Amino acid sequence: MIVRKIYCFVALALLLACVSPCQAISAASAIVIDADTGRVLYAHNADQRALIASTTKIMTGYLACERCDPAAEISVPAEAAGLEGSSLWLKAGQRVTVKTLLYGALLQSGNDAAAALAYAACGSTAAFVEAMNERAAALGLADTHFANPHGLDDPENYSTARDLADLAAAALKHPLFAQIVSTKSATMEGFSFVNHNKLLWQLEGAVGVKTGYTKAAGRILVSAVRRLGRTLICVTISDPDDWKDHAALYDAAFSRYQALDVAKEGEPVYCVPTVCGPAGWTELLAGEDLSLGLLPEERVSYAWTEASVLFPPYAAGGDAGAVRVFADNVPIAEIPVVLSESSS
Repeated sequence: MIVRKIYCFVALALLLACVSPCQAISAASAIVIDADTGRVLYAHNADQRALIASTTKIMTGYLACERCDPAAEISVPAEAAGLEGSSLWLKAGQRVTVKTLLYGALLQSGNDAAAALAYAACGSTAAFVEAMNERAAALGLADTHFANPHGLDDPENYSTARDLADLAAAALKHPLFAQIVSTKSATMEGFSFVNHNKLLWQLEGAVGVKTGYTKAAGRILVSAVRRLGRTLICVTISDPDDWKDHAALYDAAFSRYQALDVAKEGEPVYCVPTVCGPAGWTELLAGEDLSLGLLPEERVSYAWTEASVLFPPYAAGGDAGAVRVFADNVPIAEIPVVLSESSS
């Protein structure tokens, strides 16, 4: 049996007029996606390949977060010292932790920090670039290729707005990466870093991720904003007015979501079968309120995370794990639940 009350929330989603996120943005290419479901909310030349400058460091930071101990201390290789462009002014042989290099690469956009991370993760730039391209292929980024870990101009270092958005969505699932790119400023080991991403100060719910610029590539911005319990990612490439454009794109995209109560504390959210009891099933009660933004076209479903059948003994009010909320069969949230009945 299914608790009909919960599933009726789907019917509450009223049809909204589809809002065009863009009247006139300045970007050569752009995209807005829902990071939870991968749904594309807006796209303009999203598959056009282009130089991506320091947004390359999204992949660099992501792989370094996965492969390195952030507390590990490394010696800066000679190849990382003295790189052109944005820099931490690292010196060959200088001892520094991976954590400091991550903040230096992702907040301050240090090219030398990115190069040092490549050595920390794989022992050489060549091996790290190979790992970058392997991960790009694994993520299905068919229009992306990396030639270096920092993003200095190279015709073989390119991506698209769509691929950068998908990469950012994957990277944000790593807790350390997400923590770093949402940080406005940090001081460690004698370094002071200020995030180049101004949207962290300007936009409600901004949580990342990376800026980029070279004269040849133009201004590139990959950002993420969380509102209504949903995370959207926006990418613009070669956009001289990127801060303004991202704000407009987010406002338009989020206007398509409607905030709905999908759970109320103490009320049923799911039913599970039991091996005893007169009805052969018991209700799971929400442990807290939950409201989420949902698109009119999204289908909501629920699943218990613990098991398929409840075995005794169990006590009313006892912890029953969580019920996962899905939008179009993609998990977007979890609700802690408790048992509504006792049995022995």
